[in-house]
Amino acid sequence: MRPRPTTAVAALLAAAALGLAPHQAQAAPATTSQTDASSQLRFHDIPGSGGITLKGNVFTPAGAEPGRKYPLIVLPTSWGMPQIEYIAQARQLADSGYVVVSYTSRGFWLSGGQIETAGPADIADVSAVIDWALATAPADPGRIGLGGVSYGAGISLLASAHDPRIKAVVALSGWADLIDSIYSGRTQHLQAAGMLGAAGHLTGRPGPELQQILGDFLGSKLENEQAMIEWGRKRSAADQVDRINANGAALMLGNAWGDTIFPPNQYAEFFEKLTGPKRLEFRPGDHATAEATGLLGLPNDTWTNAHRWFDRYLKGERNGVDTEAPVQIKSRSSEGYEGYPDWKSVGSGGTERLPLADSEHVWANADSGANGGILFLSSILDQFAKAPPTASIPLLPRAFAAVWQSPRYERERRVRGTVRVHTTVTPTKGDGTFVAYLYDVGPLGIGKLVSNAPYTFHGKTPGQSFGVDLDLFSTAYDVPAGHRLALVVDTVDPLYIEHNPTGAQLTFSSPRTDPSYVSVPLREQ
Repeated sequence: MRPRPTTAVAALLAAAALGLAPHQAQAAPATTSQTDASSQLRFHDIPGSGGITLKGNVFTPAGAEPGRKYPLIVLPTSWGMPQIEYIAQARQLADSGYVVVSYTSRGFWLSGGQIETAGPADIADVSAVIDWALATAPADPGRIGLGGVSYGAGISLLASAHDPRIKAVVALSGWADLIDSIYSGRTQHLQAAGMLGAAGHLTGRPGPELQQILGDFLGSKLENEQAMIEWGRKRSAADQVDRINANGAALMLGNAWGDTIFPPNQYAEFFEKLTGPKRLEFRPGDHATAEATGLLGLPNDTWTNAHRWFDRYLKGERNGVDTEAPVQIKSRSSEGYEGYPDWKSVGSGGTERLPLADSEHVWANADSGANGGILFLSSILDQFAKAPPTASIPLLPRAFAAVWQSPRYERERRVRGTVRVHTTVTPTKGDGTFVAYLYDVGPLGIGKLVSNAPYTFHGKTPGQSFGVDLDLFSTAYDVPAGHRLALVVDTVDPLYIEHNPTGAQLTFSSPRTDPSYVSVPLREQ
């Protein structure tokens, strides 16, 4: 089935309305601005790799002493954002004794080159900016940090695999595995990819390779699937984790449970493979919303911890960030943080297995009313209003939705980590897509979305059963006493491209020799 471009464009326009005005990037090179009595800002043309020019700015500590070197932090901008993105945070870092260089990533706004999507040229730009900063600013070559949000986070992680001078990284709302982010379950994340593609065209110059990949991806050209996967792997820090570990930079990762562009699972899996100093933070929200207020200069615990991380590993301050539990998470339905020694301990209270005993038969090609919501909007409502996407579970049309429910719980269930679905599927066609949703169902039958994930198959034999193991997107959610959990499966969701031929049907069964179930990880009560 072809994607719905109007959905992606609508999502883009909502994101673009956040303030990407062209005049913001048009600062003259080497212009000086005294932002306050404590730090100085200069705009510069910075030589990037391959002879291009990157538009950037530099903050230096006020009253920098001649001959003294200060730790350096480099901040590549997010996708579609100009060089002033980090002004507020860069000033605060400079006020505390850092040289901070931020630059517009290549291909966007007034920086040269084309959008390479964290390709080799982008990684070489990071090293070129570091070289330039060491040559022109009072920066210490032995104390270099890197950080950013979203695209800047992905570039930062990749650069830490290639430049051993980088000693500390803060990667917020980024990706470690690009394929698992926008092609999880072998399913194209339509709204995410469409928004990124449209934003790239509005704010920059996509290179021919990106245009080809995006066209193949959104056009469901499966004959080019392996080439797309290889392209994504080259841009995934998870595929370069051995080099990252060998270089030994201290890595802090932060993301939101409801990130509809880079879901949290891939960050958690990457975190577990790291052997150096590391920290993982998950909070409620969507893509980049957890750190957004900090970009405006407002109090923000994500950025507070980022500063602490840089202070510990670039300044050597004993501020306690390295003695805290490495995994820090906040539930979507409570306020305080929970600390864990590693990711696998998040569901340390054991696993509850809910049987999917009854066979369910659904027709494809229809949205049952169960879905993952709208890019950005749904998870932001969940973050600030505790209002995730909902569905009336009793009213879902059983012809188009398979439904299984647990008994009512006598006490609260605190879901933590990654919910897994195991089932057996029998299709009537060789290709197909389904989406699994876990709901918290109240006494009136209204289900609040806990998590979801898509699954696509190709080349199966019609009428022949096959097993499926599907990880839903990781979360932290408290199910109140008196509620129940429900698993719903249907075949259409606006977030994803579906591959169900017309008239396709799917049967979900639970063979005696291989029972179907939902595995729910819980926090200790």
